[in-house]
Amino acid sequence: MTVEELKAKLDAGDAPLLLDVREAFELGIAAFPMPVVHIPMGALQARHTELPKDAPIVCACRSGSRSAQAAQFLRQRGYDAVNLEGGILAWSRNIDPLVPQY
Repeated sequence: MTVEELKAKLDAGDAPLLLDVREAFELGIAAFPMPVVHIPMGALQARHTELPKDAPIVCACRSGSRSAQAAQFLRQRGYDAVNLEGGILAWSRNIDPLVPQY
C-alpha cells in the first residue's frame, strides 16, 4: 500500500490497523499522526497473536524494508497484512513534511 492510499483511507474514515514495527526509540523521532499498534520487529514472532485476524493490517517502519518482512510473516500465518511502501520516510516526503526524516 502506498502512503497516498493510506492517507485516502484515513480521510475516508476507513483506517486500517497500522502496525509499527520500528524500535521504541524510533517512535520518538518520527511518529505517524494516527493511532498505531507498536510491536517491534524483533518481538513480532512472540507477539503476533495480539493482532486481530479479522481486520486488515498495514505494516510500517522507517523505509518499508522491515515492514515488508513483517507483512510476509503475518500473511503466512493467516493475517490480511500489507506493507506500507516507503514507510515513514515516504509519509514525510509525500504526505506530511513536518514529520522528521531520520
